[in-house]
Amino acid sequence: MRAELETLKTDIRKRLVASMDMTRDISDEEILEMIDREVISSCSDMIMTLSEKRTLRSELFHAMRKLDVLQDLVDDPTVTEIMINGKDDIFIEKSGRLSKYDLTFESKEKLEDVIQKIVAGCNRVVNESSPIVDARLENGSRVNIVLPPIALNGPIVTIRRFPDEPINMKKLIGFGSVPEYIVKDLQSLVRAGYNIFISGGTGSGKTTFLNALSDSIPSTDRVITIEDNAELQILHVPNIVKMESRNANVEGCREISIRDLIKSSLRMRPDRIVVGEVRGGEALDMVQAMNTGHDGSMSTGHANSAKDMLSRLETMILMAMDLPLPAIRRQLSSGIDLIVHLGRLRDRSRKLLEICEVPGGLNDETGEVRLNVLWQYVETGEDENGKVIGEWRKTGELENRDKLKAAGLVLPSEAQRAAS
Repeated sequence: MRAELETLKTDIRKRLVASMDMTRDISDEEILEMIDREVISSCSDMIMTLSEKRTLRSELFHAMRKLDVLQDLVDDPTVTEIMINGKDDIFIEKSGRLSKYDLTFESKEKLEDVIQKIVAGCNRVVNESSPIVDARLENGSRVNIVLPPIALNGPIVTIRRFPDEPINMKKLIGFGSVPEYIVKDLQSLVRAGYNIFISGGTGSGKTTFLNALSDSIPSTDRVITIEDNAELQILHVPNIVKMESRNANVEGCREISIRDLIKSSLRMRPDRIVVGEVRGGEALDMVQAMNTGHDGSMSTGHANSAKDMLSRLETMILMAMDLPLPAIRRQLSSGIDLIVHLGRLRDRSRKLLEICEVPGGLNDETGEVRLNVLWQYVETGEDENGKVIGEWRKTGELENRDKLKAAGLVLPSEAQRAAS
């Protein structure tokens, strides 16, 4: 029956396209009326349930005005990732588990039509001469597209869907990703203007954590956010500037990189600069901004640990400029105050794994940037369902308290210990 419906859907869509007046804008309501007429006339000789007719109507509308077979997935709040490997293979992530979707695109051309609809919606271009692009959907979902000849098994689309409502710290505490007493300390450190770098692997929740941590930025500050694709939702700050990078294209538009945006932001009188993620030479500009009076700035990066994040930043800065390693390390040690490292455990849960202070100065023996580990997550076992059990252990005390004192703040955990 499914094969018959697919054939019928293709025939109806061809007739609808042939009958449409392309010289004027046609509303969604008109499209639905046209679909209803065609479905009624085409299905008069077929035995179809009301549910099947509704499904056919919905799929036709999605194929003509939305994202075809992807639309139901994009609208489903339980789907967090959609991976299209050519027209025949669609995989989705639900509740941290991957599975293959049972629908496919009817043709490679239809998949390419959907791709062009996505990139046109955010003023981007993707084609054979410029086959890689980052984009976003209307609901804020992040999209990465790779076309042939780069992709050998057909057009590749990866969609990261974010929750309809931003995940705040209260929700992260409820998920067991971070305990409340650490959250309160981090919130105080954000308000005091500590420069914080969030590290972690792919899918560890870096952007989500950055967004939740940004809720603690005082609403009186002027904040500038810089991203490849706008994902951050800092809603409580009225004086906010949001900037997004742009790729070069064959139409003559030159590239506007993260580096360009950071340099430009320094002339906009920012109190804090929030960079969604650093991947290359922009790490130098980000660290320099942290070193030039923009206290409370934040960013994220990919790494396997807090220590590895520092090594990666060194490499990224070397990509931008040939500087002596000791000079780079001194910049890092004076610019970054805290590294918050996140991870995804084997049970697919996301956890805060480590908080390290960068107290300043270099290690006398190794010449590396000094790290002071404040908190660590330690596994203690598994429950009967295979869920990891662990605890956050305090391993050190904050050394650099100048910004806390200047802001007239104390860490809530220390105030509670002193009171008891």
